[in-house]
Formats: sequence, structure tokens, C-alpha cells
Amino acid sequence: MPSQSTYFNGASHFQIDHQTINSIAGSQYFLSGGQDLSLRLNPILDASHTRNRNTSPPDSECFPGTREALIHNITTWGDAAMDSAYTWETEDDWDSVDGRHWAFSDGSGSMVVHRTTPHICWLHGFAGCGKSAISLKVAQIYSGSDRLLASYFFFRGAGDRSTMRRFAVTLASQLAAALPATAPFIEAAVKAEPGLLTSHVSLATQLDRLILSPFQSVINEGGLEETLTKGPFLIVIDGLDECEDKRGVEEFIDHILNFFEEHPTIPLRVFIASRVEQHIRACLETDGVVLGNLDSYSTWGDVEKFLRASFRNAAKKDRIIRAYVRARGAWPTQSDMDKLIGHIGGSFVLASTMFKYIAQPATEKDPTTPMDRLPLTLEMNGLDGLYAQTLARSQNLPHFCNIISTTALLKRPLAIVGISDLLGIEAFEVIRVLLSLQAVIRVPGTDEEGDVTLCHTSLRDFLTTENRSRSFFVPSSFHLHLSFYCFSSAFEKRNGQAYSYGLHYFDDHWRSFADLDACDFINGIKQFKSRRPVFVNRPQYHAFLCSMFFYTIFLKKHWSLTDNSYLLTECTNQLALAAECSDPHIRLWLKQKLLDLRAFGSPVITVEFTEHTYETIRHGLQRASAAIHTNFSETLEHHTTSSGAERTHTESRRLSGIAIFKVHQVLDLGDVKAAQ
Repeated sequence: MPSQSTYFNGASHFQIDHQTINSIAGSQYFLSGGQDLSLRLNPILDASHTRNRNTSPPDSECFPGTREALIHNITTWGDAAMDSAYTWETEDDWDSVDGRHWAFSDGSGSMVVHRTTPHICWLHGFAGCGKSAISLKVAQIYSGSDRLLASYFFFRGAGDRSTMRRFAVTLASQLAAALPATAPFIEAAVKAEPGLLTSHVSLATQLDRLILSPFQSVINEGGLEETLTKGPFLIVIDGLDECEDKRGVEEFIDHILNFFEEHPTIPLRVFIASRVEQHIRACLETDGVVLGNLDSYSTWGDVEKFLRASFRNAAKKDRIIRAYVRARGAWPTQSDMDKLIGHIGGSFVLASTMFKYIAQPATEKDPTTPMDRLPLTLEMNGLDGLYAQTLARSQNLPHFCNIISTTALLKRPLAIVGISDLLGIEAFEVIRVLLSLQAVIRVPGTDEEGDVTLCHTSLRDFLTTENRSRSFFVPSSFHLHLSFYCFSSAFEKRNGQAYSYGLHYFDDHWRSFADLDACDFINGIKQFKSRRPVFVNRPQYHAFLCSMFFYTIFLKKHWSLTDNSYLLTECTNQLALAAECSDPHIRLWLKQKLLDLRAFGSPVITVEFTEHTYETIRHGLQRASAAIHTNFSETLEHHTTSSGAERTHTESRRLSGIAIFKVHQVLDLGDVKAAQ
């Protein structure tokens, strides 16, 4: 097993100076001088298989006694020596293997692979077929044999867990904990190149310096022979399709393929589970990869085993079910069970979600019993029908659309109070909507702690696909509303989840909206403005629109003359309307440098517009100038004496409201190009 050391067990009241300690109890790693390496790496703490799945989805695990043949296949691959043959003892659910060495069926449904064992296994399948549950089981098995180096479970909409931003450092932190001998090598890499812990270094470099090279160095030193007699070490990566950074995913796959090509005997395997996305398939359907097609694997027997046990447990807890069984006999009947299993069609997430829907408690809005709901599920169109039926339970409650849309599109999940503060409503209003939706949305037990999360990514897919969700559709244009809520929270709140979220993500939501084409963008703005009565009592309404129109001028540098004219005209008009509001929040907006243009490269742009547009802009600037001098003269005076870089242009790249006004004043100096 990997070497583990415990130092100073039970000791207290002493101090260590100027020492290099690489491990304490196999889990703490210190840089020379005492700085904790794991803190320096800043890993994501809820990305591994040991995370609390109740608060950090996906919350799925293999039901006892299910998926045994498939798990056996995976562990056979994971345990095989590099130069040995191995056999897949199940039906033809494995598509292909290392293209350099041939595979064939022996006639019994088994697949025998000769010569070398591929380093990578990709298990793919449709949404809800149990990939994450299998990944969890594989990670648990190899953790139990001390051969799991790291595990990472991507999840869309879960902040950094849905990107590659902290992927490598998280794996490195787990590697140091699983194999303490790697810690000095990781430490040396960080000391030699501090940029490894930033986004300024490529993912490939991070993987090399922080994970692959340290592991290779420890293997070369020896001392792991006892562990290696059990087989190679393993890294488990689940939900790779949930990573929103497609280029990062491609870079990761390409790099590990190249690494294994260069180091064919290294005792390391990588297990990947994901849906079939083109950017993943294009990289992984290649030499050196075992391809496991989960869609073709029969799960009907496993689903039946899960459902029967779940209904038995439900009967133990539900007096209504017990009374029904005493009066009518067994429930569900065999006929009901056969119909339900046939309707589910082998999808574990559908089985789990349908069971939750059937067994959920009655409410005032929906007083039906489990016995009433079971036949209703047979009329539902798979997950889509189930999602629609469940969402309908809260559809007529106040704020339903805003709460559901927010939950679906947040860049990272929030607690109940975080959602309520962001939307400017009471926490009880959020709870009232969510309590009837617990079959599909995970609701924490307290308002302040724990996050509201979707039970499965397929619900987000359903909500954001109009021809599937229909009246429940969450359009991309709702990112505009979220951007406004974030912007407002950054000024209205001074602490709390909504304030922190608003500061970090208001421009991300705006970008998601601004990615629409010009026509959809302008229509989205018009729809947003048509809802002005909803927002008008929030004084940041005009300041938000002014900032975001200005932001978009830089984001959409190549829009047409007409579209750019629209942006400039609207920006100036909203600037004037904001300045005419003598509200303290506007004063804060004028002063605070909130708008960040650093992501757009050069701040220099050329804007071309008609003489009529110029006159309209100039009139708006005159209104804005008069209002600012009247209502916020002290802010203007303070700004005039501040940094010269911000006074006339965007060199600071982080702008306040007053800086936007100053940039627009360039127009009055004639520094424009008018189209004839």
C-alpha cells in the first residue's frame, strides 16, 4: 500500500520552525517553512467521490446487487497487467479497444483482448443510465485497495466543478493525499513555477508538473511493489460532458493520450464516464482507449431489483400504503410492476425519479396517494413527462418562473436565502415553490445552509429546450434578468450569498445573454424593458442597462452600423435616466469600479454611426451632464482629481459609472467618425 506516516501522534504545546514535513497522518502536506501545500493548491473540496452527495450532486450510487457484471468488466481492465490479455464477461457492450491490437468475440458474448491493455477506459451512455453511480462504485473499489490516486466528478452549473479552472490542482491535492511520496515533487514544481497555480499556465503543463511527473518520479524511485502487485493505480473522471470548457476537455484528453503513448508501461489507468458529445468522441475514439457503450447494456433486471426494494421500504414508512395493502393485497401488483419497468426502459434516473414522484407526500395542491400516482406515471413521456407533471405542482405559485429559471441557469448553486436575496423576494416564497418539487430538485433542510440543486442534469436540458419543456421553457434571454439581479445585489447588499454571487457573476450572465445574435439580443432587451414595472422600484435599473450596453459595445465590436448605433443611443439614454435618479445607489454606481473590460483585449474600438445618431447621443449626454452636475457634483469633482488614465478613456479596463460618462464625452470633442 502507499506509504503513510504519522508524526507526533498525540503531542501538543510545541512548535516546529524551519522544517520540511511532507505528510502528517497521510493527509497534510507542508511546504518548507510550514505552509500547507493543500491550501496552496486550493483544490475543490466537493469534487471527489467522498463528497457529501446530498449537497454536491450527482447523488447516485449503485443499488446493492446491481451492475455487477459491468463493474467486473471495469475492474478486470483496471487490474490487468500492461502486457496481459483480459476478457469482458458480458454481452457485446464494448465497442472497440486499442486499434493497434485486435479484439474479437469468442462466440459466448465475451470479448478477449490480446497483448497490451489500454490505459484509458471511456464508459459512455445516455443521460440517466447510471454512469455516475458506476464511477462512484469504481472509485470506492480502488480506494479500498489503496490504488485510487484521484477522482473528479464534473457537474454543470456547479461553479468551478463545471470548468477546467481548478481541475489539475484538485487532482494534485488528492494525489498528494493518496500517495504522500508525491508531495515533495509537487512542492518542488510549485516552488519552481508559481504560475502553475494560475490560469496563465496551460492545462497540459499543470497536468505534467503537478500530477504526471510527480507520479512518474515516485514510480521510478520504487517502494510501491506491494501495492502494484494488485494492479496499476487509477484516476476516475466522471461527467466529462458536464465540463463547459470544451477546449479544455480536448486538451486534457489529447495530453493524456500523448503521455501514455510516450510512457506505455507506466502503471496508471484513467477511467472516464460521460455522455457522447462530439468533442469528446472525436478525441477518445482512437487507439489506446477501451470504449464501453452503456446504452446497449441490459439493466431491466437491475431496475426491477431497485424498484421492488424501494416500494418495500416505502410501505414500511407510509401508513396509507400499509392500509391499502391490508385491504387490497400486494402493491404494486406484478402487472403494475411489469408495466412500470417496461415504461422506464432501463433508465436508472427515470426509475429513481419516478419512484420519488410516486412516493412523495400529498400536498394541499396535490392530495393524490402513491396508488393514484403510479398509473399516472405510465402515461408520462419518459423523463420529459415526469418533469412536466412534477413542475406543474408549483406552476401557479407566485415567482415560480423566476425561481425555476434561476435554479436552472445559476453559474453555481445557492442556498434558499441566496436565491431569495438575489431575486428580491422572501425566503418562504422560494420554499413554497420548491417543496412540491423535491422529486426533481434537491431542497436543503435549512434556509441558510446547503444549496438548492437539480437532482439530475437532464432537468436543465429539459428546461432549456423549448420543444421539450414548452410552458416551462427557460430561454437564454433569462441570463439578462439574472445579470440585472446580480448587478442590483452588488449595490443593495453588502454581504451574504447574493452579494458575493452578484459581484462574481453578473458579467458572466450578461455574456451568456450577449452571445445571442443581434436580432435575439435586441428582442431580449425589449422584452426585459417591457417588464419594467417589475424592476422599476430597484434604482439600479437604468444604471444596469447603461453599463451593459457599454459593455456590449466592446463585446460586439463587429456588429453592423445599425446595431452599434442602437447600443450607443441606448447606452447614452440610460446614462441620462440613471443620473436623473437622485438615489444613493446611483452615487455608488458612479463611483464604484465594477465593470471589467480586461477580457476583451485592446480597449480601442472604432464606432461608425450616422449624423442623426450623433445628435441623439449628444442630446443624451447633455441631459446626463446636467443631471450629474446637479445631483452628484461631489462625485464628478472627486473623479476629476483621480487617475488620469480613467478620466478620458478605458485604459484602466475596470470602469465606474462616471468613467462611462467620461468616455462618452469624447463624442463631444468630435473624436468620432460619422457615416454619410
